[in-house]
Amino acid sequence: MRASRVISAVCPALMGVAAGGVAEEFEKEVEPFLQDYCYDCHGDGASKGDIRLDNYEDLSTHLDNQKLWLRVWDNVRSHIMPPGEEELQPTPEERKALTSWIENRVLKLDPANPDPGRVTIRRLNREEYRHTIKDLVGVTYNVNDNFPPDDTGFGFDTIGDVLTLSPLLLEKYLEASQEIAGLALPPSAGRPRPVRIDPGNFRERGNNQQSARFMEADTGHTVGVSRRFLRQGRYTLEVSYRIDSERGRPRGQTASWRILVDGEELHTVAVSGDGRRRGVFRKEIDLAAGNHRFELSIEPGEAGEGEGTFGVSLEDYRLTLEAGSAWNLYPESFRRILFKGLPPEGDREQALYMKEIVTRFATRAFRRPAEKHTVDRLTELALARMRTGDGTFLDGVKFAVTAILTSPRFLFRSEVQAEPNNPGKVVAVDEYALASRLSYFLWSSSPDEELFTLAGKGLLRENLREQVDRMVGDPKSQRFVSNFVGQWLQTRDLPGLSIDARRILGERNKRDAERTFNHEVRQDMRLETEMFFEYVLRDNRSILELLNANYSFLNDNLARFYGVPNIQGKQFRKVEFGEELRSRGGILTQGTFLLVTSQPTRTSPVKRGLFVLDNILGTPAPPAPPDVPELEEVQQEAEGATMRDLMVVHRQKALCKSCHARMDPIGLALENFNAIGQWRNEDGGKPIDTAGQLVTGEKFSNVMELKDILASSRKQDFYRCLTEKVLTYALGRGVEYYDAPTVDVIVKGLNKKEAGMMELIYGVVESAPFQKRRGDGNRGGG
Repeated sequence: MRASRVISAVCPALMGVAAGGVAEEFEKEVEPFLQDYCYDCHGDGASKGDIRLDNYEDLSTHLDNQKLWLRVWDNVRSHIMPPGEEELQPTPEERKALTSWIENRVLKLDPANPDPGRVTIRRLNREEYRHTIKDLVGVTYNVNDNFPPDDTGFGFDTIGDVLTLSPLLLEKYLEASQEIAGLALPPSAGRPRPVRIDPGNFRERGNNQQSARFMEADTGHTVGVSRRFLRQGRYTLEVSYRIDSERGRPRGQTASWRILVDGEELHTVAVSGDGRRRGVFRKEIDLAAGNHRFELSIEPGEAGEGEGTFGVSLEDYRLTLEAGSAWNLYPESFRRILFKGLPPEGDREQALYMKEIVTRFATRAFRRPAEKHTVDRLTELALARMRTGDGTFLDGVKFAVTAILTSPRFLFRSEVQAEPNNPGKVVAVDEYALASRLSYFLWSSSPDEELFTLAGKGLLRENLREQVDRMVGDPKSQRFVSNFVGQWLQTRDLPGLSIDARRILGERNKRDAERTFNHEVRQDMRLETEMFFEYVLRDNRSILELLNANYSFLNDNLARFYGVPNIQGKQFRKVEFGEELRSRGGILTQGTFLLVTSQPTRTSPVKRGLFVLDNILGTPAPPAPPDVPELEEVQQEAEGATMRDLMVVHRQKALCKSCHARMDPIGLALENFNAIGQWRNEDGGKPIDTAGQLVTGEKFSNVMELKDILASSRKQDFYRCLTEKVLTYALGRGVEYYDAPTVDVIVKGLNKKEAGMMELIYGVVESAPFQKRRGDGNRGGG
């Protein structure tokens, strides 16, 4: 019985409105689908891939086998099964009917009330710690040198289950908090730092040999220097000088040495041949922010008698901003923490100010209002430190900052849950938690003042899209681009990849190879991919442009490496490709992708194809079987063979054939690009054949046709895959089967007129898993 004849009967049951049990639905309505499309390979005695769909004794147990039905569900909805070469294929309606039945009857999913999943309390990873400290305190802390690398899960370092806290890391956090407190509140804060001008920097216009080290009294000349001042204020000018002689001491010689600022004479020193002497001139002057000209001028008087000449040697020239003339004299980090200024006089006043400082800092660090008992305890400790021995108010503040930065409430992104151990209790996260989820998703940092204020007023959800737009438009969203793209497309790995450019380029000399491919090219590749993604995001371009855009972002160095003409200058700019270079558009033909999917000395169709399956289509292949020979071993036996020839030999094993049929055509379509991303027409002196066929049946002759297929008939897979990647990054956990209704809703939104990238971001932040949480444990039936 053909499944198409029963679809009309299946669909009502799949929506949960038909009478009869699950077993009856399966036998009468689902099993016919399996008989028509699946049992040739997975039934009637066949068990291809070790999967049997009709080998069961008890139907109830068979339908409880979630692992088996998840594989069926995955493969049918992604069109991997039935294989594309099979002539008999289910209609879209038939596929939808089967996958919906599995979702509703086996997986027991409820699209109207999706499971938000459990939330593992998440430690700040290194990047989040770095940016949080920068935004909270105003200090740049080197996390790479001081903390070990974070573990990753599901391809990202934001996964709560792997972000553990070892005793060693806890010690490092304590050391870091002490160092950060010291950097933020330096003992020298507020002390004037003089601007010193070296005597050698004063120069005469048109005569670079003349400086202020010795200005002869027998020749009139002026030396000067310009300096830019960032702060307006009253400065003390202090000029130390010495009257001396060279080549003799003429009697009766006189001159006038003048000190000028911005052309105004401040002081004149009489120079005479009466003898050597030292002097110091001091004067308070008002300087506006901006450029100022400082000059020293000498005018001869009487020539005197005898050899040589007297003159003036400048020993020191400094300008010091007067202490207390500007609160801006203190560093930004200092002013953020002591937000009302310097501590007042009096014990009671200082205690009140200390509590205000602790309350404000702890609230921002904990990302929600600090509880009264916590503030009271921290304030007591800070005051005790201040009153110990020679302690100061600043010492107390440092102690409080250190304690707050080592608190679990800072190091972990904790959320309030009424019944944390009840998996059936689903609640919306409070607005403070929502603000944190949003800010760490898009900024890798804590909420700013605007987010925090909206959360405090209970208005964040009402203004969610407006805030998302603001945050994506903020320069801090580049952190999302760098961290997400760095892990999804592995741009982070570029600097450390082992690549033998000499062998790839066929150069005898390593230096010649490095002139073509070097660290600068790697860095430019990373910037190209990140700027490309950032442009698609901020300009809300179609997500499909990630695959088939006719442009990229290049500078002269990368353009020259790619062979793109007429690009000049180090600045990156958007470059649109003509028809002859259109294959360069999209992430699959950027240097980043081509490099990270290559071997050190050659291309790897397997790695390239597997990367596309994993990260573009979301249909990963199973692990390779043991004892599969390396391609180099095959190459030794087939000298002079092209990569395509080698792959044919490599996949002759029956166990290898099915997986390689999925990977190899994709990877071979990219063979025109060598292991470092440059275009080539031949491999080993033979023309490169890039034609192929996807396992889902679509045929192509080159990489451009492959991109068009991925962006058309396979775009649903790409939408779903990218949605799952962004959800994983944002939620801090892997996407599970019970997230299917959430993913489907987001993908449905993306299908509306090929929506832009912002539609994906909106979909994620408005989704049930992002907005809600439930207690730990498995829900009944799931």
